[in-house]
Amino acid sequence: MADSPTPSKMILLFGGTGLIGRYILASLVSANPPFEKIAIFTSPDTAENKSADIAKLKEKGVQVVIGHVNSEEDVKKAFEGYDTVISALGRNVILLQNSLLTLAESSPTIHTFYPSEYGTDIEYAPSSAHEKPHQLKLQVRKHIKENIRKLNVTYLVTGPYSDLFIQELDGDMAAAGSFDVKANKATLVGDGEGKVSFTTMHDVGQLLVASLRTPFPHSSSSSSSPSSPSSSSSPRILKVNSFTTTPTAILSEFEKQTGTKWDVSYTPLDELKKAEKEAWEAKNPMATRWTLRRIWAEGGTLYEERDNGKIGEPETESLESQVRKAVEKGTSGFQSGAL
Repeated sequence: MADSPTPSKMILLFGGTGLIGRYILASLVSANPPFEKIAIFTSPDTAENKSADIAKLKEKGVQVVIGHVNSEEDVKKAFEGYDTVISALGRNVILLQNSLLTLAESSPTIHTFYPSEYGTDIEYAPSSAHEKPHQLKLQVRKHIKENIRKLNVTYLVTGPYSDLFIQELDGDMAAAGSFDVKANKATLVGDGEGKVSFTTMHDVGQLLVASLRTPFPHSSSSSSSPSSPSSSSSPRILKVNSFTTTPTAILSEFEKQTGTKWDVSYTPLDELKKAEKEAWEAKNPMATRWTLRRIWAEGGTLYEERDNGKIGEPETESLESQVRKAVEKGTSGFQSGAL
């Protein structure tokens, strides 16, 4: 196992202009005490297409490294002067992390690496190995296990995001569970009492910063249960969240804050599984979302304890505040699309 490194001071973020990367970057920038240096690695196309956003980041002191993530030369050059790499790469490019990890392993400066693990636990139980949405992330973990010896790696497992920018849930997809603020209408999976552990996108960034501030453990041990908190080994696994709740409790909070009784329908779990199967058979791009919703409904985000306390128990957002934001925005859903 890698030795405990010096604290993370100079951070290089991949995917910093993406969905969750923006929240991670915001927390890095606002961290107190501040980090010595923060940079994002971005492609020439992104730098051009998001030039206004890039300019704002530079105004905040964020350095911008432009290059191609699949170029060994560009990545090696980017690593110079940094000690910590954080990846927020999306599902479609997850496997690029293997080359990033290999290059970081040989870097004279990089000692810490956070792969893009935010979301549903891909090793929650033995059945996780067979879940289709997990396969690419599992390949990254396999690469780390077999090839990474020097780096201190942390998997920050957050469960589904509770406040992802909401998309309209049209057609059959609404049956997977949604909260329509405009229509005061909800669809709950099962009996609505299944517990799900959520992390807000803001809290993903806050929890990651808290993790960076927490010294990497020296000792190692193994966890006997897939549903227990992570061990002290390297890679370090931190299973964190903002709050645990049920669809029924979410509905109750929406009704309380809107002052209106909502129209509620229910989707039996067997029907959700049937729709999931049909989506994969039809090569529907929404198939991943069906599978993740089914995993959550089956309790695949729950632990006897969470690891927030291992990183100082940072303050997290509440269900009440999340619903308030959804009501204020007039969004059409709460859980939709959280990957």
